[in-house]
Amino acid sequence: MTDVNTLLAEEGRHEARDLHRGLKDRHIQMIALGGAIGVGLFLGAGRAIAVAGPGLLLSYALGGLIIFFIMRALGELLLYRPVAGSFATYAEEFIGPFAGFATGWSYWFTWVTIGMAEITAVAVYVHYWFPDIPQWIPALVTLAVLYSVNRISVALFGELEFWFALIKVVTIVAMILIGLAIIFFDLTPLGATASFSNLWRHQGFMPFGILGVVMTLQIVMFAYQGVELIGVTAGEAQNPEKVLPSATNSIIWRILAFYLGALVVMMALVPWSELKPGVSPFVFVFERIGIPGAAGLINFVVITAAASSCNSGIFSTGRMLYTLAQFRQAPKAFGKVNRHHLPANAITFSAALMSIGVVLNYVVPEEVFIWVTSISLIGALWTWSIIVIAHLGYRKAVAAGQAKAVGFRMPGAPYMNWVVVAFMVAVGALLALDPGTRVALYVAPAWFALLGIGYRLSTPAKRRATPRAA
Repeated sequence: MTDVNTLLAEEGRHEARDLHRGLKDRHIQMIALGGAIGVGLFLGAGRAIAVAGPGLLLSYALGGLIIFFIMRALGELLLYRPVAGSFATYAEEFIGPFAGFATGWSYWFTWVTIGMAEITAVAVYVHYWFPDIPQWIPALVTLAVLYSVNRISVALFGELEFWFALIKVVTIVAMILIGLAIIFFDLTPLGATASFSNLWRHQGFMPFGILGVVMTLQIVMFAYQGVELIGVTAGEAQNPEKVLPSATNSIIWRILAFYLGALVVMMALVPWSELKPGVSPFVFVFERIGIPGAAGLINFVVITAAASSCNSGIFSTGRMLYTLAQFRQAPKAFGKVNRHHLPANAITFSAALMSIGVVLNYVVPEEVFIWVTSISLIGALWTWSIIVIAHLGYRKAVAAGQAKAVGFRMPGAPYMNWVVVAFMVAVGALLALDPGTRVALYVAPAWFALLGIGYRLSTPAKRRATPRAA
């Protein structure tokens, strides 16, 4: 354990010297919220509704409950040690060196693939106005702009993400309020058919049975990716002891309200059977409402939502590579910062890998979205599982007097920790049932085999044998 503590202390010293705590309370709140409201809701919901109908609400509620326990476990760990490495650091300390190595690199890989998905989504949305433009061009432009922003300053990143997220939140709230006004006061031509009874009148609440609900769990959990971003911001938060518990608690309820509220209103306004898998349900519903220019405005909002998530991805991948370099599990160059206190080399490398998404948009524009989203989900399932397992190790360390206790605690431990892990395994297994998502299960073994090789080559034998902290 001495070796682990030495490296953790070194990481803390480097982070305090290198990174600038330029993220304010409002930045943290919106980054956590904005990272989880992206393409999964604005575009992925259409595909999920086609699979489960209104029963999709049960999937989001169940997934949200699981996310609640994950976030409370993460919040407890963040209060114990608020560092940019977050779950990779906790895995290193409370599970073992390989867990830290695999988690850091897997989370980096997850957000690289999410970035590919988001620039793909931008390209798809741009076709609403410019159907003939090649899909790879908007993808490339989006990535280039967001990379430039992330290279300037963490405060600029936080400010841009704040406004990106605010646009999404205002749009969802406006859609819910406008939808409720139409339903209750019969406004616009859509008011004649809009009713909450649309949730159960068309072949029932679960038209495809419980199987349809279960089959959407992997889409739902992809949509929830990003809630854990609050952990990556910990090293650059101005007042982590105050901000992190507040953001951890509020993000859960806000996301549930936005996701469930928006879906209920959309499927009440328009029967679920009219929504198309490849079209954003938000754009479709506003077209049906008939407000002049509303559909185009919503399409713009959806583009900012995808750009926001990609922006968060560039930020998080850069910080994770920085942390891996501090642990000597990545090239030293990634652990260096520029004069703006940014891990510039790590950001550049991550963005360069995201550019593979531009190539895929050129080569396989129809398949790229479902491929990269399912692959990214594997990394998220691993990360979330590691958070609750590391939390178990932390609680054992507290009981043994090896770690300090904090006042912010996860309820239901240790039993809910294992319920979360079992749920993650079940969602991963569901990927095998769809030919489009099955590619993730081909990539996952190759990825973890590569991690095993990389770990042995980059880590001395003495460190590989270091016992975990609990």
